[in-house]
Amino acid sequence: MKTKQQSGFTLIEALVALVVLSIGLLGVAAMQIKSLQSAHAGYQRSVATLAAIDAQERTWAKLAELNGCPSGSDISALSSDWVEQWFGDGKIMSDAGNSQVSEEKDCEYKATVNWEENRLEAGDGRFEYLYRLPDISG
Repeated sequence: MKTKQQSGFTLIEALVALVVLSIGLLGVAAMQIKSLQSAHAGYQRSVATLAAIDAQERTWAKLAELNGCPSGSDISALSSDWVEQWFGDGKIMSDAGNSQVSEEKDCEYKATVNWEENRLEAGDGRFEYLYRLPDISG
């Protein structure tokens, strides 16, 4: 009596192929998650940059209004208006409420945007934007 020879895949070969495929798909899923996290971090940084440039524009407007470099209470008011406009509940960056505009020295300012970044292992985000305005007071 002649025995029939097997052809095709065995069950073990099929299971090994399935394990290799599963490991590959897990790697692709991990890369996709990392890609989404990086894209979100880039988005947050872009918004922080726009907010900082807006702070600079507000300082320019205050310079024109006062005909000199704003300081003290003018910068405090400008900073609180800026934070209210950009950050807080229902705003584009709701988790950056402790951001501020501060005067460094004569006509030199710093807009600091701090936000909580829960999606990355790196922790919180911080963006500092230094700018100088011309002293036109005299």
